[in-house]
Amino acid sequence: MAKPVSSQLLLFAEPLLRDGLTRLLAAQSGLYSVAERPDQLQGLPQLVIWQASSGDLQGGRLGEELLRLKERWQPAPVLLLLPAAHGLGGDALLQLPAAGIMESPEPQELLEALTTLLTGGRVLAAAADTAALKPTTSPALGLGQWLLISGLQQIDADITAIKRLLTPPPTNLVQLLVLQGRLRELSAARELLLLLWGPVSVAWGAPDPGTRSPEPVLAITLQQRSADGIWRAIRQRLEAGTSAELSNQSGQLLALQGLSPERRRDLLLALLNQVDILRQRLLADPAPQQPLQERWEQLQTELRLQALRNLVNPYVQLPYEGSLLPVADSLIRSSNLAGRDPELPEAQPMLAALVRAQPMLVDGRLLAADEPQAVLYLELLLSNWLVRSAELISAEVLASCASWPELRRYLLQPELLATRNLERLRNQLNAQLRWSSWVERPISLYESRRRLYCLSDGTIRCRELTEPRDAELRQLGWLQQLVTLALESRDALAPQVQGLLRGLGDLVVVLLTRVLGRAIGLVGRGIAQGMGRSVGRS
Repeated sequence: MAKPVSSQLLLFAEPLLRDGLTRLLAAQSGLYSVAERPDQLQGLPQLVIWQASSGDLQGGRLGEELLRLKERWQPAPVLLLLPAAHGLGGDALLQLPAAGIMESPEPQELLEALTTLLTGGRVLAAAADTAALKPTTSPALGLGQWLLISGLQQIDADITAIKRLLTPPPTNLVQLLVLQGRLRELSAARELLLLLWGPVSVAWGAPDPGTRSPEPVLAITLQQRSADGIWRAIRQRLEAGTSAELSNQSGQLLALQGLSPERRRDLLLALLNQVDILRQRLLADPAPQQPLQERWEQLQTELRLQALRNLVNPYVQLPYEGSLLPVADSLIRSSNLAGRDPELPEAQPMLAALVRAQPMLVDGRLLAADEPQAVLYLELLLSNWLVRSAELISAEVLASCASWPELRRYLLQPELLATRNLERLRNQLNAQLRWSSWVERPISLYESRRRLYCLSDGTIRCRELTEPRDAELRQLGWLQQLVTLALESRDALAPQVQGLLRGLGDLVVVLLTRVLGRAIGLVGRGIAQGMGRSVGRS
């Protein structure tokens, strides 16, 4: 029986750590041969391991040292091992030029990472340190900005206090209704304050230290650097994020919340499975005649219909007006899924990376599709499509349940069994959609912002991206263009109004100090002199 060929590893580490790593690798039945110095190598190494010390992390030299190692020992990949308190933020970790980055890994995790790297994959498993984010010096704020920020801080403090009182919810119904009403009032006041006194950039102050969420651990493993490897890694991460108890922290009311937890997960997984099927169809076409973007848009309705069909068991029948009807076919007949979401970004970069592993533009940098930043950006684009497509399907499901009471027990939350609760949720969703279409979308287009939904760790969050949207801005209707015209007028008149208010303030100060104050002083002096003469006569 032939002896397996061992992989030659080059190890750079401090003596104590180096000895421990050498013993660990030497105990793997001859799979690895470790060289502690370059002169011990026989040819080129298959992998370079660098255990960085605290001194290597200071002065910003880590990236330069990694570049030297990469250029010196190419094509061997570099595995960087970081200490627990490395002090690097998320952006700094993603920009390090290393095929593998791990923070204080366990022995089994390290061995699995070696296997992945030696077969051409990538590994990133490290927690970003929020202490590495240096505070930026903000310019002096004007009176309007100071009032805006102080008002937002007071509102946020009250919202945080009420949320503490609602966790757990009080048993007294009157107290619960009062707290919930106060919370809605504060949220509406915050939105009105932002709408009137923007810009939005000064509205987001430092978050409350008591409610700050910890920085998530960056964990990305690519078994292959091809399009298949990228897709498998992203799909695995999204499947892990679509937990049954999906929480909504996006700040928006979602129709997806009306479905039962099991149906939410089934719907998201069905959509994800449809993307996989579509990707296989695009790969099977040897000479595509249409661009990926056109084929993607043409197949959107089919994707949603198939996901809706997979949401329910095809054999389930429920009573409707005295007869049994198949649920899946009835839902498909009554649903209109041919609409287009205007807030979805262009899908061409995402499809080109997932199908052909083409580079993509991320934050102004052209990155290979297997770079960690590109993988996270692809995951963000795909999760945004998942949530928005699930929203469209969920809205149609809620509409079908409104006319089919027996269907509510099968698909919806128990709270929505009551007709009043279901209609109230639908009315709130419709009002939110109209407000977003008439007001929020024109403002976002004018400010070149795009809201994307991020699905991770069983939570739906929102992220704002800045990108030019001039073409969409020119396609707005006259009512929406009035909103952008109002914003432009406010920006144009704001300096003049501020100058006028500043002049009026100076005038008031002059009147109070020079005119009214001097007059009061003269009157007081006359009264004092008159009182003195009166006392002298007496």
